[in-house]
Amino acid sequence: MKVMIVVTHLLGTGHLSRALTLGRAFVEDGHETFVATGGMPAPQLDSAGMTLLGLPPLRSDGTDFTRLLTQSGKVAEEAYHAARATALVKAVQSFAPDVLITELFPFGRRSLAAEFLAGLQAARDLPRKPIILGSIRDILAPPSKPSKADRTEDIVCEYYDGVLVHSDQIVIPLAVSWPVTDRLNDRLYYTGFVAPKAPAPHPVGVGKDEVLVSAGGGSVGQPIFRAAIEAARQMPNRRWRLLVGGQDAPARIDQLRQLAGDISVIIEPVRPDFRQMLPLAAASVSMCGYNTALDILQSGTPAVFVPFDDGKEVEQSLRGQTLSEMPATSVLPSKKLDGETLARAVAKVVTSNPRPISDRGFDGATKSVEIAKQLKARA
Repeated sequence: MKVMIVVTHLLGTGHLSRALTLGRAFVEDGHETFVATGGMPAPQLDSAGMTLLGLPPLRSDGTDFTRLLTQSGKVAEEAYHAARATALVKAVQSFAPDVLITELFPFGRRSLAAEFLAGLQAARDLPRKPIILGSIRDILAPPSKPSKADRTEDIVCEYYDGVLVHSDQIVIPLAVSWPVTDRLNDRLYYTGFVAPKAPAPHPVGVGKDEVLVSAGGGSVGQPIFRAAIEAARQMPNRRWRLLVGGQDAPARIDQLRQLAGDISVIIEPVRPDFRQMLPLAAASVSMCGYNTALDILQSGTPAVFVPFDDGKEVEQSLRGQTLSEMPATSVLPSKKLDGETLARAVAKVVTSNPRPISDRGFDGATKSVEIAKQLKARA
């Protein structure tokens, strides 16, 4: 099959990371896979075996997802959005996929609805209409009003053959965060969680006995890094490593290094071998995004989660609640975050009973491939 995935990450890189994990599963199953990505470049992510098309990139203005900025930081004007839509339509027409998957839309990315709808219409107008699937994580940002949920459902029923829900229905059903009517429920396919294969320990031991601090690919994690530096001052016998991502990472790394001075902390850009570092680490400090939470569960690393809750974001807080009762796990609300509280939380999880490594339920990418093939065979 020819498979096309359309994704735009606006803040961190989680949506793109999950889309690429899904894409690799299609590649491994022998399918030609094309990914149209509309966020900022993220070269540290593995896109091996796939064809990537970068639309004119966008990012959100902090947590304001209605104000979208170009790579240079200017507000994206109508012509810029039109160029993205045109590029996406041409890609759909040229590639002519057998399966088209949209990441998050129409359950999110409403500010980009025009380009997604243009791509969906182009797909529907192809001589052979592809199977069209949505791809969503376990927990969504709940709709702020019923009309948004209604509009989402209308789009799903008009264009989509199904929605891949990357969760376990028993663990976290979609209804936890989104109203699910009978009409919508008929189109839901639970895949299990989408994660790469469990990480093997780093071959040369990088990260061993360290506190690894990561905060996605954007600037919203800066308070976590600052608190980590202050916590490291209180734990001089423990080495900390801060992995900083995002377009402005070099400038933020310089600021953090000045703040750290001569304490025992490594501050460097995000690394492609991060997942291999986790099994050897003393602890992880991170936000509580979908991909990060799965990395922690697969590695068994003691973890402190600081859920991202700026603005009206509740997704990570809801996920944190589901993880908070697990051994060697602590959830620290951002409003309580400082060097002292973080140091206490890290000390607690490091000395807690170990958490069993999870090895089941992470084959959501493989199951997504099987669902797509079954729906294609029925068409």
